[in-house]
Formats: sequence, structure tokens, C-alpha cells
Amino acid sequence: MDKIFFIAALISMGGVVVSLFRGILTMGKNAEKDHRAGNRMMRMRVLFQGLAVAFLFLAYLTKR
Repeated sequence: MDKIFFIAALISMGGVVVSLFRGILTMGKNAEKDHRAGNRMMRMRVLFQGLAVAFLFLAYLTKR
């Protein structure tokens, strides 16, 4: 069971990286619409980070 949580944590970490770079690139543009989209990406990054920490914690708890 711990391997499933560990794999889910790795997928979440990939989501962190993707949303971080998309947010940075989007926020670099000057349009107001792009700033809102960049902020949305950064909120998604925080969500993915929380999921990654939770999955790592669950993997630790289910370790034999």
C-alpha cells in the first residue's frame, strides 16, 4: 500500500513542477487576464504540494 501512496506523491510532485512553471510564465505576461490565470496556477501549485505531503505521510504510515 505504501508504494501506491508513494507513486501518488510522485505524480503530485510532477503537478507541482508543471503548475509552478506555467504560473511563472503566465505571470510574466503583461495582460490583466494573464495575471489572474497565473494566480490560479499558483493556487493549484499549493494544492499539489499539499497532496504530495499528504501522500508521503500516508506512505510513511502504511510502511511495514
